[in-house]
Formats: sequence, structure tokens, C-alpha cells
Amino acid sequence: MSFTESALDMRDELVRLRHSLHTTPELGLQLPRTQEKVLAALDGLPLEIQTGKTLSSVTAVLRGGRPGPAVLLRGDMDALPVTEKNDLPYVSQLPGQMHACGHDLHTTMLVGAAHLLSARREELAGDVIFMFQPGEEGHEGAKHMIDEGVLDAAGARPVAAYGMHVVSSVLPPGLFASRPGPIMAAADVFCVTVKGRGGHGSSPHRALDPIQAGCEMVTALQTMVTRTFDVFDPVVVTVGSFHGGSADNVIPDDARFEATVRTFSKENRTLVKRRLVEVVQGIAAAHGLEVEASFGMGYPVTVNDSGEADFVGRTADELFGPGRYFVSPQPVMGSEDFSYVLENVPGAFVFLGACPPGRDPATAPYNHSPEAVFDDAVLPDGAALYASLAFSRLS
Repeated sequence: MSFTESALDMRDELVRLRHSLHTTPELGLQLPRTQEKVLAALDGLPLEIQTGKTLSSVTAVLRGGRPGPAVLLRGDMDALPVTEKNDLPYVSQLPGQMHACGHDLHTTMLVGAAHLLSARREELAGDVIFMFQPGEEGHEGAKHMIDEGVLDAAGARPVAAYGMHVVSSVLPPGLFASRPGPIMAAADVFCVTVKGRGGHGSSPHRALDPIQAGCEMVTALQTMVTRTFDVFDPVVVTVGSFHGGSADNVIPDDARFEATVRTFSKENRTLVKRRLVEVVQGIAAAHGLEVEASFGMGYPVTVNDSGEADFVGRTADELFGPGRYFVSPQPVMGSEDFSYVLENVPGAFVFLGACPPGRDPATAPYNHSPEAVFDDAVLPDGAALYASLAFSRLS
């Protein structure tokens, strides 16, 4: 049987696992119940399994029946601090915790791939590392697993690594999408505290107003971006938090704002850090205020190897026929800690449309929404693609 046929035979089992994971989502690096369910789902397979020391990760190695290199497949397992608003029979049972980004599907599809490849172990020309990762949502789980040796779990560095991500909208259901080169942005944080001198709101000339200067900084940052960076190597700076003052007639001593900074190249990531600081320092000096500015480095750019991205497209076409794989004309401004893996191993990250039937992908709630819903029908396809990528790459 083909991987697609075998995966379809597993559909009910995959759906049960996904629903079980969805009802009990866990946050961050410690996912004990999720880890327990993954280990139970892998039980009986011919895998060498290790669990994490500082996080609830699972690393499983399948030794092929024939000699060869190793390939890594990754699925993230953590949820988001979101209260689900869906009316589903398998809705999250934990208020304030939800698999709003589809990681329960990723985990399930990777379990499915482990079963599919184990069934064809003797034909496998090499080893497969299954990377079940906690802490993707801002906790650098991939970096922690790399530090604990996931890339060397098979005894040698993998020759390729593949990750997958479902989306609840934008893409039609069942459509895979990827691209060579940058596919997701670096995400950094810019924090600014403007220090002035408080006073009465009726007499602003007797104070040093940090709110007015802070507002000027926010608008100036947008102008700086458009006048410094090429639109074909985009930079996005969005101020998502601004706090200052406690009353309408009181000028406060200070004001604070924070921004997310998205870039696609190392050069722009370095340059924007310098220019952001220069802009806020210049405006503060012009108004006679002081400013503290810090730049927190987040996930790096997720960069697909061009050869591996092409390989994903060819494999999808062979597996599902033409029309199921789409070369994305542009990257996504979101970020991913699979980027740490791709900094060490050539590979590719691919998206899979999971918008439920009857919903328009153009208007359906997107990932991270409390109303995001993902279609179980994509589980066999995701598992089959994971398995086929490893099997074919080793062949």
C-alpha cells in the first residue's frame, strides 16, 4: 500500500489522538500529559526513544533496515494562552489554554508518520529522527532540544529536516504551500521607556512630557522604515503596547511602549536594531528627555534550502497528484523556532491548508484566534507527506 492509502486506514486513530490532545492543551516547555499521550501512541513501534531533561520533549529514532544517513521530522506540541470559543465535542477543557495554532494536528501527523515508516522499516535506507517539540510559542523549544542533542540523536547530523504547519484559513483545505529561501520572518522585540518630568496637565510647558515624545517616536519609526528599507526586503515595525499616565490632567514622569520587529535578512535585522535606537534617542534629545531602549532578539528568519523546498514540491506532486502543492510567491511575516533547526540542517518548512468545509478560507478565523477551527481530514495527508519526505529523501 502507498503512504496515502495506509494513512487513510489510520484516519480514525489519528482523529482520536488529535481530539484527545485538543481537549487537554498544555503551555510552554512542560507538557507532561501531552508527552504521556505521545509516548502511548508510539508504544510498540521499533523506536529508540528519549525524553527531554529540561523540557517535556520526545525524541524517537527509527533505524532503517538498510544503511544510510538520517532525516529529521519535527512536530511541535504546545498550545496557546487562549480561551476557546468554539462549540465542538472535543473543545478544550482548560480555560485559558487552547490549541489555537494547530499544534495538536502537527503532533498527530508526526505520530502517524512514525507508524507509517515503522511499517516499512526494512525498506528504509537510513534513519529517521522524530522531533516532538514543546515550547514553540515563544519559549525556544527547538533551541532547547538542539542543546540537548536532538540533531545528533541518530549518531550523525541529519542530511535534511522537514517541518509542517497547518493554517485554519488563507489556504484552501488540503493545499500544501512552501517556497525556496526565506519563508517566515525573524521576530524581535523593541522596548522603549521615555523619561521626562511630571507636572500639571494645564501647564505642559512646566513639565517634560514623555507621552507626547513617545507618540512622536511611534510615528517616526514608521517613516524610518519606509525611508530606510527596500520594500523587496521588507521590514515591519508594529507598536502593540503603549502605557503612560494615570489621570487626564497629570503629565507622568515616564511612558513606555513595545514593538514587534519583523525582518527577512540578517543585514536588515542588524540595521533596523541600530536605526530604531537612533530614532528614539534623537527625538528624546530634541525634547530634552531621556530614553532607555532595548532590543530583544527573538526567533531568527526561517530559511528553506532551495533544493529541499523543490524536493517537497516534487514529493507532494508524486504523492497526491498535480494541483495539491503551491509555490508561495512571498514569505509569511509570522515567525517559527524551526528556524533554529534550519540554521543547522538544510531542509524545508511547509504549510498545509486545514480550513473546515463550508468556511471561506479568505474570511475564516486565522491561527491564534479563539474561534480557529482545523479540519481533521488533513491528518492522513500530513502524515503521508511527512513519511514520504523521509522515505524518498533517504532513497
